[in-house]
Amino acid sequence: MKIFHSYKKFKSLKKGSAVTIGTFDGLHIGHKKILHQLKAYSEKYNLDAVVFTLFPHPRMVLQKDDSLKLLNTIDERIALLEEAGIDCLVIEPFSKEFSRLSAFDFINDVLVNHLHMRLLIVGYDHQFGKNREGKFEHLKEYKTLFNYELKQIAQQDIDDVAVSSTKIRMALTDGNINTANKYLGYNYMLSGTVVKGQGLGKRLNYPTINLHIEETYKLIPKTGVYVVKTNINKQTVFGIMNIGYRPTVAGTHQTIETYLLDFNGDLYNQKLKIHLLNRLRDEQKFASLDLLKTQIETDALNARKYIDSISKK
Repeated sequence: MKIFHSYKKFKSLKKGSAVTIGTFDGLHIGHKKILHQLKAYSEKYNLDAVVFTLFPHPRMVLQKDDSLKLLNTIDERIALLEEAGIDCLVIEPFSKEFSRLSAFDFINDVLVNHLHMRLLIVGYDHQFGKNREGKFEHLKEYKTLFNYELKQIAQQDIDDVAVSSTKIRMALTDGNINTANKYLGYNYMLSGTVVKGQGLGKRLNYPTINLHIEETYKLIPKTGVYVVKTNINKQTVFGIMNIGYRPTVAGTHQTIETYLLDFNGDLYNQKLKIHLLNRLRDEQKFASLDLLKTQIETDALNARKYIDSISKK
C-alpha cells in the first residue's frame, strides 16, 4: 500500500483511481463492506483503490476537543487498511484552511485534479466540504461535469450490519470487549512502548510490563482485568492485563500492566501491540498484597481456562 501524506503528493499508479472518503475509525465490519466494493470496482475498471482520510480528526482542530477518543491511532489505522488490500492511502493533514474548501473545490481540486478520480464510492449519508455542505445530490450534479462514475452504498447494506464506531466506543467504555470485538471483526488493540514501572509485580512473583500509549486520543477500555495476547519474536504470547489505578497500593494515575504467561525476557523500550480477548473482572482494592497475589493467581488460572476454550474452537 502506498501512503501519501497530502493529496498534493498523490501519484496515480494506473490510469485513474476509485476513491472512498472517510475517517474509518476502527475499520469495523461496516467499513469493510465499503472497502470490499471499492476493491471490486477498482479491479473491474483497472483503477487504483484509494482511501482518502483526514488526520487529525476535524473535531480536534476546529473544536479543540481533547475529550474525543478514537478506536485507532493513525498507525493502527494504516496497518488495518493495508491488511484490507487498499492500493493507496491519502492522509490529509486537517487544518482550518482545508475545512474552508467548498464542496465544488473539494471535488474539483482534491478528487479530480489531484487524485485523478474516475469512480467515487460513498455511504448513503455522506457529507463533505465546508460546513459539510456537500451531499450526494452535489456529487450527482457534478459527475457529468467532471466525468466520474458515482456509486452509493445503499442504506440497507449499512443498516443490516448494525455497526458504528460510536457503538463500539460505548461497548469498550462499558467493558464489553466481546461485543466490541464482534463489531470490529478483530480483537481491539492497544499499541505502545514498554516502560519501567515500580516493580510491584516482580516483588509478587508476577512481573508485569507497563505499556505507555503516547496518543492521548486513543480510547482505553473500562478499568479491569483482561485476557490478552501479543506477538513477540513472531510467537503468540498470552497474558492478563490490568487497566486501572492500582487502589491496593494507593495508585494516583491510570496504568496498563500486563503479566505475560510463560514468558521471560526483557521488553523495555520495545513497541508492542496487545490485543484484548476477554474481560475477567473489575479492578479491586485488596486489604493486603498477599490477597492481591492470591487474586492474580486466580486470574492467571481463569485466563488459561479461557485460552484453552478458544483454542479448541
